[in-house]
Amino acid sequence: MLRFATVGTSWITQEYIRGALDTGLWQLKAVYSRDRAKGATFAAPYGTDLVFTDLEKLAKSPAVDAVYVASPNALHFSQCKLFLENGKHVICEKPVCAQSAKVDLLQRIAQEHGVIFLEAIMFLHQPQLAILKDALQKIGDISLARIDFCQRSSKLDAFLAGKEIPNIFNPAMEAGALMDLGVYCVYPALALFGKPDRFSVETQRLSTGIDGADIVTLHYPDKLVLLMCSKLGQAGANTDFQGTQGTVAVESISRLTNITLLKRDGPVLDLYGSDEKSVLMGREAADFYRYISQPAESAEEYAQCSRLSLETAVLLEQIRHAAGICFPGDQN
Repeated sequence: MLRFATVGTSWITQEYIRGALDTGLWQLKAVYSRDRAKGATFAAPYGTDLVFTDLEKLAKSPAVDAVYVASPNALHFSQCKLFLENGKHVICEKPVCAQSAKVDLLQRIAQEHGVIFLEAIMFLHQPQLAILKDALQKIGDISLARIDFCQRSSKLDAFLAGKEIPNIFNPAMEAGALMDLGVYCVYPALALFGKPDRFSVETQRLSTGIDGADIVTLHYPDKLVLLMCSKLGQAGANTDFQGTQGTVAVESISRLTNITLLKRDGPVLDLYGSDEKSVLMGREAADFYRYISQPAESAEEYAQCSRLSLETAVLLEQIRHAAGICFPGDQN
């Protein structure tokens, strides 16, 4: 087994730990928290007593092979850079960085130090992705696709009441609807259809200057791909792909759940159901392990993940700038 540490103590970190441990490939060796007591409480259910409050010490620890990073977006670059430069494999929650040049630099640092650097995107590591791709081949020429991820933020009421500025609505944290949810839409668009010829964007800005909702249209020679993301309301419609011979619908594009195929003048076919979040993240953790332990056999697949990560960062940055969404980190 490989030994990993975590940075971040949110629910998403708990789900990743659960998924990674369920694979039988990983051992949780340490956790990082600025507060030692909080870190100890977080680690206790997993039988882990190694708690770091200093990132430098974690980066240099011989007890850890890899690090899962789930800190606020604005901290990803400096933390990932530190771990990679100290020879740790890194899997970082999306989005890695708001600035594509930083993503490119981190990938080059990983290559120079002979370690794996992966963006945590569940979409790429699920067996049902092959089912989706096969279904898309059965609906003829696709003229329109709508990729939707709208999820009302649990922090919205406090923000609208003026009680606080949560990280998700704070430009200094490099967050907002596009970065938090739009990334889940851009990834499948690029993975399934490649780079668009051009794009257009409409955004709903909040008082902090951050985007609360966005509609992005990707223009291809033969199709339009509509990306919709929002932190202000909850989606009630699926993602769907419309072809001349039918439609493929996906209830959750990030999880690839409840995939259905409706052929023209035919019944609705259920192609795939749903999985628990930890199962999805476990598959992600298993691929991360495979890229580390079987570098030659998985080189092509890992290279594709790296390419999509950089292409997604580039397109997200272009969309952000076109919408006038600026972060302090853009100035550096």
